[in-house]
Amino acid sequence: MNMSTHIITPGPYRATKLWNEVTRLFRAGMPVRKHWQNFRHHASCFTASAAVDWLHQLLQSNSNFGPDVTRQQTVQLLKKFLKNHVIEDVKGHWGTEDLEDNSILYRFPSTSPLKPIPGPAQASASSFMRRRPSFRDKEGFFKFRSIKKQEKETLENVDPALQAQQEGSNQPAEEQQQQRRELTVEDEQEIWRDITLTHLQRILGVPSLHEVLDQRHINPQNIIHNMTKVNKHGVVTLDDKTNDLPHWVLSAMKSLANWPKYDSDQPSYPGFERDVFKTVSDYFYSLPQPLLTFELYELFINVLGVLQPQCERVAIEALQLCTLLLPPASRRKLQLLIRMMSRISQNVDMPRLHPAIGTRTLMVHTFSGCILSSAEECDLDELLATRLVSFLMDHQQNIFSVPEYLLRAIGDHIQYLRTVQIPVDSSPNPDGGDPVCVPVPMYAFCKQISGAEFEQQKVESSQKAMEELLEILLSDQNLNEKDRGKKLKQFQKQYPDIYSRRFPSGREGKADSKPKIKPPLLNIRKTKAFSIRN
Repeated sequence: MNMSTHIITPGPYRATKLWNEVTRLFRAGMPVRKHWQNFRHHASCFTASAAVDWLHQLLQSNSNFGPDVTRQQTVQLLKKFLKNHVIEDVKGHWGTEDLEDNSILYRFPSTSPLKPIPGPAQASASSFMRRRPSFRDKEGFFKFRSIKKQEKETLENVDPALQAQQEGSNQPAEEQQQQRRELTVEDEQEIWRDITLTHLQRILGVPSLHEVLDQRHINPQNIIHNMTKVNKHGVVTLDDKTNDLPHWVLSAMKSLANWPKYDSDQPSYPGFERDVFKTVSDYFYSLPQPLLTFELYELFINVLGVLQPQCERVAIEALQLCTLLLPPASRRKLQLLIRMMSRISQNVDMPRLHPAIGTRTLMVHTFSGCILSSAEECDLDELLATRLVSFLMDHQQNIFSVPEYLLRAIGDHIQYLRTVQIPVDSSPNPDGGDPVCVPVPMYAFCKQISGAEFEQQKVESSQKAMEELLEILLSDQNLNEKDRGKKLKQFQKQYPDIYSRRFPSGREGKADSKPKIKPPLLNIRKTKAFSIRN
């Protein structure tokens, strides 16, 4: 029942593809049998409780959803299955969400319940938009003064002086002068926007961001603000305080985050902390849209495609960049909320806020809906939001930190273009060439590997560590022979394959309990440039 190998990669309509994948696996794997109910035999069916058991385990083992999925959420998904005719009761009724965790019998219909995914023509028609002209599209701006007019490609990372030597400088002075201009504020904003989106596209591994992101909603001023206006705690600050959290909400959040040390003057009565918690949750659900915004919903859903155990670092970097696209007020509220949730979950002194649900689970399921949701109802909204919010809580320190490599890349590129467009001084260089320019920085990202490759690497590294441990046991001079023999027998019992490779069959005898170091290890000469470790 392991669903971890069925990874829906980033791309358009990912939520629909996930729905179809869960539906397919549920229909293919859910056990069915004959049941007796109301004095009748019903063939090929299952009880609601059995379906909840099976589907709950399936979702928790799937890296697209994770172990934070609750049984109640599974019941909600089965209700949606009944509504969308993925299942029906044994009388053939469906179309409502009248399903509970009980012994009522259900079955699979003969018709296919999969949702249609729009084809290329349909998708392009529905998502057509006039693409905003990018800074990189402006003809001639990236051209060096010494490049011939007919060339269309920009040669980045090449010293303009070398280009001048190879191609010559044959352009008229008037033409050169027309290509030289200063960077405007709008130009610099486009650089921030383009470099950020370029890095995001590479991290997600998609051919284009247009399928998962409507770039008309990307404001480069948000990126600049979120990266440059942060306080000493790494939280973004706001110029317009009217968009900030109300003082009473911020005070309530601080009280919960630092419980019980925040304010000794606050009222104290049984259940006070629950009232404060409800006040905070009511405020966030009263906001007109979720903190990750409706416009960026599809983008964050696609980040879940790289949120696999072997790609944790990639997912953190992707979320770093995605959260930079948020309006500063939304990013600030999100960061403070996630920080409060994380602190409450780790606070052993916090009284139980719910009689039946653990504190961490309560945090995730209380606020997931006001953090991520779509403008139109999506059947998997709650499960996907749970997965994302759980990851945000676990890695909030790294996700909300400003990526320094991106700051350097943008700063270096702006400086580079300024130098290219404007000579260092009005007089020509002594050698007659163009002024020296700062090269455009290029950054590479680790190649994503499959789950099978990750498991193989994990096994190999583990075996190597065990082999090294065996050699240490053999060569440790601080162990007496009796203790060494005991440890070697224990090692042989736990790792027989590694032990047998070290002591091949036919060479073991009475001295097996006291194996000696292989001769090559004893004959190594110690020199200044070589050691066993090296």
